[in-house]
Amino acid sequence: MGFLEIFYPEHRCASAYDIDYDAFRRAGKRGVIFDIDNTLVHHGAPADKRSVELVERLHSLGFKCAVVSNNKKARVESFSRDCGMDHFVYKAGKPLKKGYLEAASLMGLPVSEILYVGDQIFTDVWGAGRIGMENVLVSPLDPKEEIQIVIKRFFEKPVLFFYERSRK
Repeated sequence: MGFLEIFYPEHRCASAYDIDYDAFRRAGKRGVIFDIDNTLVHHGAPADKRSVELVERLHSLGFKCAVVSNNKKARVESFSRDCGMDHFVYKAGKPLKKGYLEAASLMGLPVSEILYVGDQIFTDVWGAGRIGMENVLVSPLDPKEEIQIVIKRFFEKPVLFFYERSRK
């Protein structure tokens, strides 16, 4: 395994709203954990009709749903409540393992039965991958981002270049 491969997502999709969750359910997944900002809604935006409907659809398929975010409690708690999530973890410290493991424990599911969906390689994807949680990298919803995220995106480009090349 090359150095960059530890950052490779297991799956890529244009949006959290385009993922074939039915296929993941048939493959044995029983839980979905999401990042919030730029994954489900634009950065800082409240839960919207689309995010609420997605969680309702996942619940109807039998999924438990949670949020794992590095954001503050007020943001994560209100979004999770308004969206109908079952659980949430705030100030998760992604890519550290603890937030992902805490969410799995709250959901009462083994890591192997959970799918993580996020928009950043060095937090969302790498963190989930470190504990063996299957993950999907989605494209960010909004190209306008805070400077620290713009810098991370610069470093994501070579990872994605070699990831795409390895898939051919």
